[in-house]
Amino acid sequence: MSLIFPDLLNGKLEPEKYRWEPFRKGVEIARLYGGEPNAPSAALLRYAPNAQVPRHIHTGFEHIFVLRGSQSDGTHTYQAGTLVVSSPGTSHAITSEQGCIVLAIWERPVQIIE
Repeated sequence: MSLIFPDLLNGKLEPEKYRWEPFRKGVEIARLYGGEPNAPSAALLRYAPNAQVPRHIHTGFEHIFVLRGSQSDGTHTYQAGTLVVSSPGTSHAITSEQGCIVLAIWERPVQIIE
């Protein structure tokens, strides 16, 4: 099976086509694949304005591609079009002042530490 998402950079993302589920307060997830313990996975995350994900540690690489809006890790704010790669062993909390949609790809699940 192939997953194809054309024109994501040109604003063609159609959020209504995905099955969104609660993930954290103010954050919804649309899983693309994975979700099993210690397995790779990918998902779209949709943050409402001022939503946040608590501090977590990466047990594998995490790739975040900001598709709409912006998100912050407390040090930097990442605008649409930014790819952020977090290495294993790093940690941060995420907030989105204006709300955003990101593509998240995890080598392994993160562990919430707060």
